[in-house]
Amino acid sequence: MPKPSIVFLMYHELEVPHRRICQDEPGYSRYVLTEAQFLSQIQYLKENAWQALSVGQALKFPTGRSVVITFDDGCETDLLVAAPILRQAGFTATFFITSGRLGTAGYLSFAQLKELQELGFEIGSHSISHAYLTDLDDAALQREMSESKAQLEQIIGQTVAHFSCPGGRCDQRVIQMAQTVGYQTLSTSRIRANTTSTDHFALGRVAVVRDISLPAFAAICNASGLARMRTQSTLRGTAKRLLGNALYDRLRTKLLDSKKPST
Repeated sequence: MPKPSIVFLMYHELEVPHRRICQDEPGYSRYVLTEAQFLSQIQYLKENAWQALSVGQALKFPTGRSVVITFDDGCETDLLVAAPILRQAGFTATFFITSGRLGTAGYLSFAQLKELQELGFEIGSHSISHAYLTDLDDAALQREMSESKAQLEQIIGQTVAHFSCPGGRCDQRVIQMAQTVGYQTLSTSRIRANTTSTDHFALGRVAVVRDISLPAFAAICNASGLARMRTQSTLRGTAKRLLGNALYDRLRTKLLDSKKPST
């Protein structure tokens, strides 16, 4: 009998009319869904008897069909848009917060983060500055992971047990630091469903991108087609290692810019 598995979905900012998104570069905006897109996905889950869980809840692997909802960065739309939609459906989620962006334009304020937590949502860390952790020396790596944890815990008054890696950059040194500073899990951008045997410091997640169709979203939730997506991700990971993060990002931005429709 196959082991029970759960796909962890990774979201970012949600776009609403007449409101600027936090960044406008194409590498960022391809991960920004509209409010209507997110609502249709949550409605699909609700209408088809799925549960949507937080990271902490999912690690108990409850019976029934489940996915995990995670949001990275800590954008203001986490509270203003995502939270009401999730609560209406009776769902929960984990919000991974970049603590150094709190209180800046487009991101949650300290009070809004506290409100998000008081609504029953799980709060995790996404570092202080959203730096690529694999580029940092040991001292900077420890600061990004430990101080963000402490900052968030002071705001919400609860333990922050879960961490997600900015840009998906992760290696053994990052994993060891997460364990050292007291996290219970580490979420990556590795494309796979998680099972009871998955290492809690190597949890996979699947990014939900702007141009995804509802049938393609449903397939991801059912863990269909992940092998093909994983192959593409492996090729990108090889390019990142060969080129380095900075050069890879520059080339990726140029490529995505070239695909934007001309005005």
